[in-house]
Amino acid sequence: MSYNEIKQTIKLEDGREITITTGKLAKQANGSVEIRMGKTHMLATVVSSKEARDGVDFLPLTVDYREKFAADGRFPGGFLKREARPTDQEILVMRLVDRILRPMFPADYHAEVQVMISLNSHDPEVSPDSLAALAASTAIAISDIPFNGPISEVRVIRLNGEFIVNPSPAQMKEADIDLMVGASADSVAMVEGEMSEVSEAEMIEAIKVGHEAIKVQCAMQTELASEITTSSPKREYCHETHDEELREKIRKETYDAVYAVAKEGLSKEERSVKFKAIKEEFITSLSEEEAIEKTGLIGVYYHDVEKEAVRNLVLNEGIRLDGRKTTDIRPIWCEIDYLPSPHGSAVFTRGETQSLTTVTLGTKMDVNRLDGVTYQGHESFYLHYNFPPFATGEARMKFNVSRREIGHGNLAQRALKKMISDENPYTIRIVSDILESNGSSSMATVCAGTLALMDAGIKIKKPVSGIAMGLITDKESGKFAILSDILGDEDHLGDMDFKVTGTKDGITACQMDIKVQGLSYDILEQALNQSKEGRLHILSKLTEVIEKPRTELKPQTPKIVILEIPKSTIGGVIGPGGKVIQEMQEATETVITIEEIDGHGRVEILGTDQEKIDNAISKIREIAFVPEEGKTYKGKVKSIMPYGAFVGIANNVDGLLHISEINWDRVEKVEDVLKEGEEIEVKLIAIDERSGKLKLSRKVLLPRPERKES
Repeated sequence: MSYNEIKQTIKLEDGREITITTGKLAKQANGSVEIRMGKTHMLATVVSSKEARDGVDFLPLTVDYREKFAADGRFPGGFLKREARPTDQEILVMRLVDRILRPMFPADYHAEVQVMISLNSHDPEVSPDSLAALAASTAIAISDIPFNGPISEVRVIRLNGEFIVNPSPAQMKEADIDLMVGASADSVAMVEGEMSEVSEAEMIEAIKVGHEAIKVQCAMQTELASEITTSSPKREYCHETHDEELREKIRKETYDAVYAVAKEGLSKEERSVKFKAIKEEFITSLSEEEAIEKTGLIGVYYHDVEKEAVRNLVLNEGIRLDGRKTTDIRPIWCEIDYLPSPHGSAVFTRGETQSLTTVTLGTKMDVNRLDGVTYQGHESFYLHYNFPPFATGEARMKFNVSRREIGHGNLAQRALKKMISDENPYTIRIVSDILESNGSSSMATVCAGTLALMDAGIKIKKPVSGIAMGLITDKESGKFAILSDILGDEDHLGDMDFKVTGTKDGITACQMDIKVQGLSYDILEQALNQSKEGRLHILSKLTEVIEKPRTELKPQTPKIVILEIPKSTIGGVIGPGGKVIQEMQEATETVITIEEIDGHGRVEILGTDQEKIDNAISKIREIAFVPEEGKTYKGKVKSIMPYGAFVGIANNVDGLLHISEINWDRVEKVEDVLKEGEEIEVKLIAIDERSGKLKLSRKVLLPRPERKES
C-alpha cells in the first residue's frame, strides 16, 4: 500500500529543526500530523462529527494529550502495567492546548471536536509541551474542519540576558523568565509562565519574541495545508437557526431594564435574581406556545442583551456590575492563625471570593513524587487547590479533581515557589479550599498562601500578591476599558482574563487568556501597569496582617535538624533491615530520614520535643562518630595498663592515653592519678595512619607548670 507523505521544516534561530509530516499515519482521522524534533516524535489527530447534537449551543471540544512510557523506554509504575489516568503534567498540557484552540473555532460551530496528541518518542533535550499546540493546530489546518487559525505555542525563556525559543529542560532550570506564548499570526491569545521578579516591560519583550517565532510556524502550517486538497474548502455546516425578529424584540423590550439593574451595583445573588425576573417578565408577554417553542433562542438572545448592557455600562460610564470604578479593588479582609492545629493557616477574602488555606511542614519522606515519562523526581514545595460546588452556591456531585483545579493550583504554586529560600529544610504542602467564588479564586489562593506561609514561620524572601485583570473593547468605536480585580461575570462577558502575581519588586507568575483578535501591545502594557497598582494595594493589605514570617515556630510545628555524617556510617545508622533507625524513631518520638548526597550522608530529624530531638542527635552522633585530630572529647577510663590507660571517647571507640600524656609532672603509676570508670577530658593528638589507633593526651589540656631555673 502506497502513501503520499508531505513534509515541512521549521528552522529555529539556533539551528535546530522541527519537522512536520502528514499522509503516512492515521489517515482515517479528519487530520493527522507527525512532529519530530531531535528524538522527539509526536502524533496529533483531529476528528469532528458531521453534525451537532440536539440542544448543544457550545463547542464540545476535547483535547487529550498522553505520554507513552515506551517513549522513554520505561514501564508504567505501580501494579497495573498500562497507562491509566493522565498525570497532572499531561493535564496541564491539555489545558495549554485547549485554551489557545477553543477561541479559534467559529462561534456558531457546535459539532463535537476531539483532538488527540500522543508523545511516542522522548528526547531529554526537547520539552514536548512547546510542540503540542503546533501539532494540534496543524492537524486541524490540513482538515476540512472550520477553523480561524492556524495558531501555535512556543516556550520563551531568558537565560543570561538572552531569549531562547523552545529551550531544553536544562536551560529552563536556570532561566529568570519562562513563558508559554500562544498566538495566531496577527495576535497573541494566551500567555502562561513564571518569572524571577521581572518588570512589566521585560515580560512584554518576552511575549514579542515568542510571537515572532509563532508567525513563522503559522506560515508553515498555511503552506502545508495548501498542498492538501482536503483542507480547502472547509466543510459546510448549519448548527444554529435564528429568528431576527425575536432577537430584536427581546433587545427592544429588555435592554433598558437590564442596563438599569447592571447600574445598581448589586451583589452577585441580587443581580442574578433581578436579571432572571426581567427575562421571566418578557416570556410571560409571549403566547404559551411561542414561549415553549423558542425557549432556547430566548435564552441566547437575552444573554446577548445582558452582555451588551454590561459592556456598554463600563465603556460609556465607567461603572461596573458591583458599582466599582475600573481601577477599584473589592474590600479585603484576612486573618492568620485561623485554625489551631495546622502548622500555618490563613483566610483571605476579597469581595465574594474567599480562600481558607493551610500549610503543613514535613521531611523528605513527604515530598510529592513525580514519575512521568518526561520527568522523574520530586517536589519539596507543592500546592493543592480545591473548588467545592458550594463555593458558587451549587449542589452537584464531585468525584475527581478537575482539570481547572489542577491548573489553578499549578499557577498559584508557580507564583509562590521562587520565594521559598534554598535554605528551607522542610517539605511544604499548601492546601487552598475555596469557600466562596466570584472572580479570581486562584489569586485569592496566592494571597492566602503568602499569609499562611508567614504564619507557619517559613522564611519566605518576600510576600506575594495576585490580581486578575479584565478587558472590555468595542472595535467600532475603538473604546476600551481595563478592569482591575474582575468579577466572575466580568470574566465571562469580557474580552480578557489576565492573572498576574508578584512581589513589590516584580512579577513572579502570570496567566492570560484573550478572547478578541488583534489586541495591541499598548493595551497589554497598560493592563500590566494597572495590575501592578492593584497588586501593590493588595500586598499592603497582607502586610498589615503580618509583615514578615513568625520568628518562632508554633508549638505543634515539628522542628527539623539536619546532620551531616560520613558516607561509611550510613549503614550503621540505618541498621540491618532498618532496625536501628526504626528503634531510634520509636525511642525518641521523632521522624528520621537519611540519604546520600555528594558523597556524604544527610540526616533529617523531625520532632516537636527539643529534648527528644537532642536525644536522637546524640544517638546518631554516637553511631556515626568519626574522631577528629585536634578535637577535645569527654571520655571514660575503660582500663588501666602499666604504660597508660584506654579511654573511651564514643561507643566502641577507644584511644590510648600514654602514661607520659597524663600529667606534665612525671607519673610513676597510672593508678595514682586515674581510676577505671572516671570521666576525664582528653585531646586527640594523633591517628596512626596504618592501624588507625588513636593517641590521646590529658596534659595538653592542663596548665603547663613554669620551668624552674637551674
